Amino acid sequence: MWKTLISSRWTKEPVLHILFRVLEYWPAHRRRTSDGDERDVFALAATVALWEILQLSHSWCPGGVKDNFPRLLLTLLFQVFISTEEMSEEVETFWRRCREQRSLPPNPNRFAVQTVKALLRQLLGEDVLMAIGRKCGWDMLLKADSHHYAVGLLARELCRVSRSFCCSIAVSLLPRLSRGEPLWELPALAFLVEVLHCLNPRQCGPSVLQIISRHLRSQCPERRRLALRGLVVLSKAPSMAKSMRSLSESLLELLQDADADTVQMTLSAFINVLHFQIVKISTPTALKLLEALRPLFDNEHSQLQQLSMLLFWELMEATERSKSLKPHVYLSLVPFYFNWHNENRRVAEASWRALFGAARFLKWRDLEDLVTMEQPWRFPECLLEKDRSRVGQYVRQALPFLESPEKPLRKLAIKFLGIAARSMKQEQPELQLICQALQDMTDDSPAVSNLAQETLHIIRAVRRTSFFHFW
Repeated sequence: MWKTLISSRWTKEPVLHILFRVLEYWPAHRRRTSDGDERDVFALAATVALWEILQLSHSWCPGGVKDNFPRLLLTLLFQVFISTEEMSEEVETFWRRCREQRSLPPNPNRFAVQTVKALLRQLLGEDVLMAIGRKCGWDMLLKADSHHYAVGLLARELCRVSRSFCCSIAVSLLPRLSRGEPLWELPALAFLVEVLHCLNPRQCGPSVLQIISRHLRSQCPERRRLALRGLVVLSKAPSMAKSMRSLSESLLELLQDADADTVQMTLSAFINVLHFQIVKISTPTALKLLEALRPLFDNEHSQLQQLSMLLFWELMEATERSKSLKPHVYLSLVPFYFNWHNENRRVAEASWRALFGAARFLKWRDLEDLVTMEQPWRFPECLLEKDRSRVGQYVRQALPFLESPEKPLRKLAIKFLGIAARSMKQEQPELQLICQALQDMTDDSPAVSNLAQETLHIIRAVRRTSFFHFW
């Protein structure tokens, strides 16, 4: 029957059109027949019909199938998803009869995957199927909890073969995601994120940004991560910089997230937008951003350290100088100085750049010069001489570096605290903190503990001399 129908030019297009409509609309929108029938079997029956047609046409692909490939692939993937859920009695009865007549897989979802493979084989060849199979994509597609990962994998493999196909599929996805259809929203978002780089941001950017902004506020961590991945891609387009200003509050909240990947992507999106220097950051937003960044300067994840400092640098370039920002910039100087000596080269380079940006923002030319000339040994004396009112604050920031896992940073902290102690008054509580901390470093390596004791001896000697001079 199907061979006869698709062989005739009079019946081929109408028949394919009806099949496509049933596949596309029945499972998602619960369309009824003229007599009110809304049985769940119709989408599966249309899938069986499409599979039969594809089996009949090994050497050629009907034009209607090729022209509607994006819609067909999406609806078949959706058919895999919904048939993975518990099937109704009607569907089970229908499928049992289908298996009696043909040699078909035991489950409807496996059959839907088989039809997806047949469609891809007709249009793109066997290589795509093998690439997905090597990465266990077909197996993941059959499980509800990994279905969206498999859809993302499929999108990546399709991009390698045909960007034009991927672009067409993404354009077909946008209306669905804009409507917020909950059933297949996560897999659809996974596919879109993988093919975003194929789209023209000027044409599709606004609608994609609208979709992403909704998912940034989702309670589902996976949706938030996917939305952020998409946002990082969009943020690389200069045309999207101004549009993304509306997402500042949502992104600021995500900087507090416990998931390191979420924070990393949020930092990357901010950096990309500010790098174009198209958008100026308002003072209130800059204040919130500085508060969110400061805990990340000493984060255990080196990549978060690096990105947070690079974002600080971009922020200094994109923000108007304001007195209200200066206290936050002062508090960044000591972490940047210590991380300038970090064993991780990328963190050290990011710290150097951030320290230069802070010095330039504060208009401290001598500090800016020593950073430019890369003379870190001059930094403590320069800072503590220039800003005596915050010496106690800087000491409290330096004390945790005595417990750094990196030996050079512990030694650097001892030297910094020794210089700070010489400029402090006897009654300052931070002076006692320094002496006690150095006294407690007896369990460290001989080089570090000896340096701590020598520094403590010098501090006490200087304090005694100062005391006698006072009298």
